[in-house]
Amino acid sequence: MILADHQIKALCEKPERAMIFPFVPCQVRYDGLSEDGHVISYGLTSYGYDARLSSEFKVVDRNFRGTIDPKNLDPSVFLTFTADRYLELPPNGFVLGRTLERFVMPPDVVAVCYAKSTYARCGIVVGVTPIEPGWEGYVTLEFSNTSSAWARIYVGEGICQFRFHRGEPCTVTYADRDGKYQNQVGVVLPRM
Repeated sequence: MILADHQIKALCEKPERAMIFPFVPCQVRYDGLSEDGHVISYGLTSYGYDARLSSEFKVVDRNFRGTIDPKNLDPSVFLTFTADRYLELPPNGFVLGRTLERFVMPPDVVAVCYAKSTYARCGIVVGVTPIEPGWEGYVTLEFSNTSSAWARIYVGEGICQFRFHRGEPCTVTYADRDGKYQNQVGVVLPRM
């Protein structure tokens, strides 16, 4: 079943192992920090959680002319940088980022990520794989600008929505099988 706001909140307010940290228990649309105070919403929603974008990014070096091979990746192909307020993504551009929030998935909950409609309507595609039971860390996000114009994504504001589904506890969690992305910190490149 999909988890409702009160169920998500209960999992995030556990003092010993909160599912999301830092957790914002309501939807925020105005924070007084941006120029006009309005932000792309983040925090708890009716049936999900709108995560925020951190300031850390990785992008393929524009001078690289080879092939990006996930089975034999040269990390030096990616440049790491930070952005203060926003990042401008070129037409047909691609960048990796991460959530501001850290996730600790219970053994009976899986999360699926969806783009926020605010960005989708501007041609920004947000990609992430499901977050499996037992997984912990900051979520690496993939952004593609499918439009023919430059597009802006905002640091510290809502970037995507996670929906949480509960089932019977699995026999082997992501943590049990020593998943290669367990406890990732920062923007993490593909691993073999």
